[in-house]
Amino acid sequence: MTQSTRTVLRNQFNQAIAALKDAWRVLRHRGPSQVQFWFIALAIGIVAGFMALGFRKAIAALQAYFYDTNDILLLHSHAEKLPWFLILITPIIGGLIVGIILHKFTDDGRVRSVADVIEGAAITDGRVEGKAGIASFFASLITLSSGGSTGREGPVVHMAGVISTWVSNRIHADGITGRDLLGCAVAAAVSASFNAPIAGALFALEVVLRHFAVHAFAPIVIASVAGTVINRLEYGDVTEFTLETPGSLQFYVELPAFLILGLICGLVALLLMRSIFFAEDIGTHVQNRLSLPRWLRPAISGAMLGLLAIWFPHIIGVGYETTIRALTGDLVLTTAILFAVMKTVAVAITMGGRMGGGVFSPALMIGALTGLAFGLIATGLLPDVSGTHTLYAFAGMGAVAAAVLGAPISTTLIVFELTGDWQIGLAVMVSVSMSTALASRLVDRSFFLTQLERRNVHLAAGPQAYLLAMLRAGAVMRPMGDPRALSKEDALELIAQGLCVEASATLEAAMPYFDRADIPCIPVVVKAEDGAEDPVGVLYHIDALKAYNRALAATAAEEHS
Repeated sequence: MTQSTRTVLRNQFNQAIAALKDAWRVLRHRGPSQVQFWFIALAIGIVAGFMALGFRKAIAALQAYFYDTNDILLLHSHAEKLPWFLILITPIIGGLIVGIILHKFTDDGRVRSVADVIEGAAITDGRVEGKAGIASFFASLITLSSGGSTGREGPVVHMAGVISTWVSNRIHADGITGRDLLGCAVAAAVSASFNAPIAGALFALEVVLRHFAVHAFAPIVIASVAGTVINRLEYGDVTEFTLETPGSLQFYVELPAFLILGLICGLVALLLMRSIFFAEDIGTHVQNRLSLPRWLRPAISGAMLGLLAIWFPHIIGVGYETTIRALTGDLVLTTAILFAVMKTVAVAITMGGRMGGGVFSPALMIGALTGLAFGLIATGLLPDVSGTHTLYAFAGMGAVAAAVLGAPISTTLIVFELTGDWQIGLAVMVSVSMSTALASRLVDRSFFLTQLERRNVHLAAGPQAYLLAMLRAGAVMRPMGDPRALSKEDALELIAQGLCVEASATLEAAMPYFDRADIPCIPVVVKAEDGAEDPVGVLYHIDALKAYNRALAATAAEEHS
């Protein structure tokens, strides 16, 4: 053996020994805390899983009571036989109860949902509102049980956030840990609600945390698996939709049809989202114009839903029966189109009336109906080169839901897990990619991020857009009297010109002053009881930029760790 070969082997051996020593050091110093964190993640997953399971069973029990049926999967068929006045009055009573709950326990009468969890992950160190979240949970339970036309994923996701927030506050978790625990709770809740462990974990990463950091993956997967086990202990290892195989693609000649379907589904998703926002704006305008009490708004929406349900009972609740009928091709073309339109109207009324619930399940139903309608047309025009029209229903279901959620990866997987059919992957992926590419350019990336944008919470553009809103001028300023700060006399001169910000103002509000007035600093003031503005410090442009850069660096480090 030559001298150079022995040297290379010796270096390799020394490097291996050093790596083993480093691994042992990490295991000794970080291992126990990391394992402890995984146990916390597991515990949160179990609690969130039971919460989601309890929510689902409570909806089933209340729906059976309100609509006098033991099989909620046949709720729509059974509702057709009920007296019209029962169909009308049930959502009115439900809306009245919802209005009272939200009026008493929230400061704005608004139901908390997925968008608030995303905001909590980005801005408040993984924390969400507690009292308002619990109130929203029960309000959504009443909504879904009494005829509201929404889904159950929104309430369970936010309630999962309430659970993780309680834990984070008890252990005094920092921002990274708080966000990871939030992701664990969300993953478990989604997994337990839909029996979808893979999609639950990816939903937490893709939609809520909006990154795929390695440090968050293991605990989130642990929690997601825990939620799934809880679901399967109750319902068994079965999919949400037990269906026949929808067929396969007729070679590759059919792929252009799924590209077109994806574009159509993107427009349908856009129409659904815009309808909800339009209904929200109209509801607020009418409420303000007529000076209606806010607790009455859900009841009025319930009356509108009741009237609609008399003729179209398929709008009631989550809509699994109609979704299954669409996926099995048990609807004709005109019925599929009509049902999709009416469901869109019902969802807009429910959410615009602030009755509670989520948007994912309605998107699945509308997508399945859209896909079926397209499939009936496509296979009718080109029967020799087409597969089954139900395959288009599967692809449409995923495409509309993915465009609404802004989550192509987790939505594609959840369609597979809901159906148990992995042979439809190519069709679903093609349609999902086109729908999300189109819809994300016509809204602020997703329904949830657009909701936040309408509240002036700018998360869609990324950390560079919202981090300035998290930093306060009072935390970055140089206090008066600091030798590096502006003199009090010069500060008062700038205040007289209106060039100042309050200590509680964000850097987002302060930064425009530097560009508009072309000055290196502005006074930071607090208002006295007589209304006078007293300077307490000076905010320098360079200090604001340094704080912003540190926040950007910390965010990037978390997302790539």
